[in-house]
Amino acid sequence: MYGLIGRMLAAPGQREALLDIMVEGVGTMPGCLSYIIARDPASENGVWITEVWESREAHMASLQLPQVQAVITRARPLIAGFAERFETEPLGA
Repeated sequence: MYGLIGRMLAAPGQREALLDIMVEGVGTMPGCLSYIIARDPASENGVWITEVWESREAHMASLQLPQVQAVITRARPLIAGFAERFETEPLGA
């Protein structure tokens, strides 16, 4: 398995709009075992994303899916930047 944990920073005042786009864009993705989007309670602009995939290749392939590309296009203007990013090797999902 392949895991990612990352923190994204929304533009000031745009976190809820960004979360709405991201949550509605999360559907069935081949190879995705878990995809969790969460507010960062320590940061008014922070968003945590926790992902578990069957493999790194499945994750990379997901970035080419039309629905994922659409979410990226809509979300990009609301993203101020990226903070932490960790790759993991989950033992269970």
